Formats: sequence, structure tokens, C-alpha cells
Amino acid sequence: MTKARRIVLMLWDGGGVVPPEMELAGELIKAGHDVCVLGDPTIEAEARAAGCSFRPWTSAPHRTTRDRSADILTDYAAKSRRTYLKETLGGYLYQPGLEWTADALAAIDAHRADLVLSDCMIPWGVLAAEVRALPSAALFTMPYMVPTPGMRPSGAAMLRVPGPLEGARDAMLRWLFEKVFDGFVPHVNRVRTHHGLTPVAHTFDQLRKAKAKIVFTSRVFDHGGQGAPNDVHWIGPRLGDPTWCAPWASPWPADDKRPLVLVGMSSTFQNHVELLRRLVEVLASLPVRGLVTLGPTVRVDEVPARGDVAVVPSVPHAQVLPSTSVLVTHAGHGTTIKGLAAGVPMLCLPLGRDQNDNAARVAALGAGLSLSPKSSTDELRMALRRLLEQPAFRDAARRAAAAIGRREGERNATEIVASL
Repeated sequence: MTKARRIVLMLWDGGGVVPPEMELAGELIKAGHDVCVLGDPTIEAEARAAGCSFRPWTSAPHRTTRDRSADILTDYAAKSRRTYLKETLGGYLYQPGLEWTADALAAIDAHRADLVLSDCMIPWGVLAAEVRALPSAALFTMPYMVPTPGMRPSGAAMLRVPGPLEGARDAMLRWLFEKVFDGFVPHVNRVRTHHGLTPVAHTFDQLRKAKAKIVFTSRVFDHGGQGAPNDVHWIGPRLGDPTWCAPWASPWPADDKRPLVLVGMSSTFQNHVELLRRLVEVLASLPVRGLVTLGPTVRVDEVPARGDVAVVPSVPHAQVLPSTSVLVTHAGHGTTIKGLAAGVPMLCLPLGRDQNDNAARVAALGAGLSLSPKSSTDELRMALRRLLEQPAFRDAARRAAAAIGRREGERNATEIVASL
């Protein structure tokens, strides 16, 4: 029988981060473990629904509402990529390192934890576990993004080169990704020194100290996981819908045979209201059933329905995707992997973050197209017609779904926890 663990799971309300990590929490609870979630107050209901106890961030940055007026990670307002990295990402996740770590240590002590699981965007959970001499695992609700020799790096799908040049391309991308994040090394080492730990050479070295790295995607989508060290484990995608997703009944007759086009954009605000309006206009001009979902940060009155296009706050993807002909998405990992797992071709309109890389991976699989979110209505309409009319896209998406369904090379998450 597996020994029950007292686990602290640390995460932030990063939209698509929450549902898969709460799904894992529920699995651990069912396996007999005692899980306390440390997160933004907005996550409490989801944590308790999974059977966990809950503790909020207090000193660390956190949000108390999902209204976009409370956004902390406002990348859509940054004047440049450099400003976003230094001021927005750095100001939120790295500069307050002492505060993040203080909250993490308090949760570990209060729960009398013997194991820490920490979202990869919060390296302070791994650091706090190190201070208390506890094992830890870093959780990646996206393809594995720590630069690792021998592994295909983030961005490789975006920078396609002839085969002989792949090695040089991968080495360059790994160096660049490491270099960009190394701007946060002083913040990491300030906290490490404060707690009597030796400094690190690279920002990612803090995550590398986790005993296990648990990746919530398919190895198929993550370049097969080739070259990964033994402490990197793929557990496959978690495909459940978030708890805030409302029940849905189709407004169309059961015998309506027009193809269904589902629009599923970001569950966090990325300044995409105008894009949603253009998509409604495009769908209204096509012989399709259009279903536009807004998520919790966009109001229905901001995106008026038009023609035969339904606009709703949310729908359960598990209910709708099996009958969807094309999925239009920002290419966040959660929506993207759900679409691939259902065998649905995609029109990807990446808004930022890791989305350009996800969109490029979809295109590389032949399962969809990637366009700029600033594309004109004519360009969007033409892309949708291609996806609807050319069977090659659906064939490729179905091949991807079959490969994802085989779950080759994936491990059971609760077994990984037991091994720690």
C-alpha cells in the first residue's frame, strides 16, 4: 500500500494552469494523500471541490477576483517584450521572491508537509522545500520548457530549418532562452542567500533542483520527449473542464448538419475582445453554426451575437468538441491539447506567452493553421474555408488524436508522487 503523504500544492491563478493541477490534486486525494492547496483566493472553491484544504497567498502577489480589473500579469499592456519580461513577469514572479517564499514556508509548516508540488512558474515552492529539506516536484502544464541539452527546446517548431541545421538551431534556442531568464538570477540568489543556500548560476537551476519534473501534456506534442533526463516525467494531458464552466444546450435543431465552428480563446484577459468581434462577423458570413465562448473575463454585452452565431460565457469542451468541425483558439496549451485529443483541426491565433510555440506545433503536425490575431476578416474567412473544405487537416488531427490516446511513454502521476 502506498504511504499517504502530506502534500502542499502551490500554484497561481494563471487561467489554464488551474484545471489540470486541480485534476491532479483530486487524483492524489483519491489515492489517500492529504493535499493542501496554496494559491490565490480565487482558487479556493476549485481546491475544496477537489477535496483539498486551502491556504491563500497573503504576502506574495495574488488576486481576489477574476475580473480583469485585478489583472497582475498584464502582458497585453506592455510596450515591448523586454518591458513585459523585466517589469511585468519579473515584477510579479521574481522580485517578490522573499514574500513568495515566506508564504510557502508558512504553508509547509502549518500543513506539516513531507512533500511539495509547485507550479513551474513559482520556483519559490522548490526553494522553500529545499530550505526545509523536503522533496519537491515542479509541475509543467505546458510542454517542458527548461533548457536541456539533447531536448528539443521551446520555439523549435517556430524556427524550422533543414535537418542538418537542427542541432545548431536547438543549441542557439536553448542558450537564448536561458539567457533571457538569467536576468532574474539576482532575485533568486537574494532569496537563496537570505535562507542560507548557495547561489545558483542560472534562474532555471532553481527548478532543476526539484526531484521530479511532471509534465501535463502528451509526449507526441512535446517532440516525443526525446533526450529528457530521467527526472522528467510526462503524465499526459488533463482534459477535464474547469468548475466555472456552465451546462450548455445547443440552440440548433438536432438535424442541422452544418459544420460547427467552436471559438475557445483565453480564460484570462489578453485584450482579445476586438478579435472575438471579428470572429463573430466572419462566422456569420459562412454556412456554419458558430459557437463563441468568452470565458470569465469578457462580458457577453462586449461581443454581440450576429446572424446564426451563438455567443456564450462558456461551454463544456468535453461535450462540444466531439461534434466540432473546426476549433478557433488562441493556442493556449489547455485548449490546444483538448482540440488535438478530440481530433479537431484548429485555426490558431496566438496572443502571446507560450501560444506561438503551441500554434507552430499544431501547424507542424498538419492539424491546423496559424495566423496573426491581427489578421483581416478576409484572411480569417479564407483560413476557415481551407480547414472546413480540405480533409487533410482533419486527417492529421485524427492521427494526432490517435497518437495522444496511446499515451506512450507516460507515467501515472500518483506513482511518481509515491516514488518521491
